[in-house]
Parts: sequence; C-alpha cells; structure tokens
Amino acid sequence: MRNRLTSLILGLVPVLAFSSVLLAQTSVQSGATTAQVPAATPDLSGVWTLHPPASARAYALYTFSPDVPPMTPWAEAKFQANKPGYGPRAVAETNDPVNPTSGEGIGCFPPGVPRIYLQPFPMEIVQIPGRVIMLFEYGHFVRQIYTDGRKHVDDLAPTWMGDSIGTWDGDALVADTIGFNDKTWLDRAGHPHSEDLHVVERIRRVDRNTLQDDITIDDPKAYTKPWKGQEVFQLKPTWNLMEMVCEDNVNFLGVQKLTKQPGK
Repeated sequence: MRNRLTSLILGLVPVLAFSSVLLAQTSVQSGATTAQVPAATPDLSGVWTLHPPASARAYALYTFSPDVPPMTPWAEAKFQANKPGYGPRAVAETNDPVNPTSGEGIGCFPPGVPRIYLQPFPMEIVQIPGRVIMLFEYGHFVRQIYTDGRKHVDDLAPTWMGDSIGTWDGDALVADTIGFNDKTWLDRAGHPHSEDLHVVERIRRVDRNTLQDDITIDDPKAYTKPWKGQEVFQLKPTWNLMEMVCEDNVNFLGVQKLTKQPGK
C-alpha cells in the first residue's frame, strides 16, 4: 500500500509542476496587454527560377525594364563599346565578360549584381539568423545579405558581387548593396556601371510560389537618374541546384565549333 501511495505522489509531482508553469504562462499572456510580440521574419527560402509575367517577356531575359534612363557621356561611350549577345543590340561576336564569343575574352567572369538574376539558371535562398544567403547555380556564386544590424564598412574594397546588408520592412527584405568594381555589366544588354553603383532591392514573397524583386539602380556617374526594374521568380519545391561550371561550358562550345568546321 505504501509503495502504491508513494508512486502516486511521485507521479503527481511533474503534473503539478507542469500545471504551475502553464498557469504562470497563462497569467503572463493575459496580463501582458501592452507587451509587443516580435513579428515573425518572412520566409523567402526555397529554390527559385526566373519566371517573368507575359507583359515583361519581351525583355526580361536580358534586362530589367524597357525604360532605360539617359546615360552620361562616360557611360554612353562604354555602352557603345560593349557588344552584347542579347537584346536589341545583339551581335554574334560579343565581348561579354561573362560569355564572350569573339575569342578575344576569357569569359566566365562573375555576372555581378543585379545581372546574375538574368543568367538562365535557378537560385536557392537560405535563411539563418542574421543572414539571408543566395546560392546561384550559375558558377555556384554565393551572395550573403547580412540582417544582423550591421552597417557598411567605410573602407570597402571593390568586389564583383558587392557588400550587401538587409533590413526587414513588413514582408519585404530590403537589400542595400554597394562596394562594386566596374568590371561587370548591369544586364545582358551591355549597360555599364561605375564603382559608384548603389543597388537597393525589395524582395518579397507575393504568394507561396512567387517571389518579386523590385530593383533600384543608382549610379550618378553612369546615369542621370535612378533606373527601376523588376524580376519575378517561381518556386520550384522539387528542384535541387545542380553543378554548373562555366569553364567547362566554354570548352564544350569550343569543341562544338571545331566539330562543325569542314573536315573535322
């Protein structure tokens, strides 16, 4: 009898303890009428692929907007020297630093931001505390957007992908990127930029399967006013990023050209 009573008492201890905790939590919740509960961070994670709406498909594979702001003389000279493989000025023999066909360029240089969105390969967004990470299938480039409250450092060295910090504004991630070099094109149509390039993006999930990126490009050395554009992506929940090595593609294209030559 004593053993059964002891067992009953021991069995009630954790139940009573749990009940006390539950009552305490209920009291805090009911009494904390003025406390503010932090909003949940929007979830942008997933594998995404470029999926422009019908209204943008005429240009969305090579640029961000049909309206390009007027260029400064400095940028106009560079624009005329660029020979893109896409867009209204496309030529067969290009000097595109990402995928040249003229034989005069090495190619496979990083596309930079925001051009990397236009490469026809998916990207994956991964979120961890204090950081949003973009993994691009093209060249396996990585972009890190820090959301831990830090600021841009004062002595940034010019880089291909820039230095990105992010803040949450409602359901949107606002990504602010500076610190670029001037070796990339803004898009596949050959629009140049300087090291003064400043890119601001509002990235949000319109619905479960749609990601929208509103892009503002500000570069007073190259353009007389900011250039606004937009990209839309579709969720691919069953996709994984695959291996894509640009240098191998270049070699493959070279082999293709040789095999098409007479006598080969």
